[in-house]
Amino acid sequence: MYSSKLFALCLKYSSNKQDAEDILQDSFIIIFDKIHQFRKDGSFEGWLKRITINTALQKYREKSPLQLIKSKRVFQEEKEETTFPYDITRVDLDMLLILIQQLPDRYRLVFNLYVLDNYSHKEIAEMLSISEGTSKSNLSRARTILKEKIMNHQKKQEKA
Repeated sequence: MYSSKLFALCLKYSSNKQDAEDILQDSFIIIFDKIHQFRKDGSFEGWLKRITINTALQKYREKSPLQLIKSKRVFQEEKEETTFPYDITRVDLDMLLILIQQLPDRYRLVFNLYVLDNYSHKEIAEMLSISEGTSKSNLSRARTILKEKIMNHQKKQEKA
């Protein structure tokens, strides 16, 4: 039960299935090594999820340490467009996951942490060693790219 949920979590934070499998394997090694540290204060599932996310973030840091750049500028969130020419709810969940996996690493990480795992920009900034402004900027860019990918996918579906 836990392994399938953790694998799905790994898929969110990786760009392909093989990377997700590597993250999951590394997570299980850490989990088995540190199982004695689980204090039963919170849920076991939450503890597993936290280790898995941290493992994925560590893999990202090892893979591309130069992509995490601290921004000194203050980011002002852009107002999101309220109109969207396509029905986002028509995108099936598996396709949405594939589109999210296609995001550049830094955008995918921030998007997943903020949108899917409910971390604040402050928490994301600490996890990724970036500023809150960079976190907000990366989220905005991820949303823009994802919208474009969804529109392109739906256009292809209409032509088929």
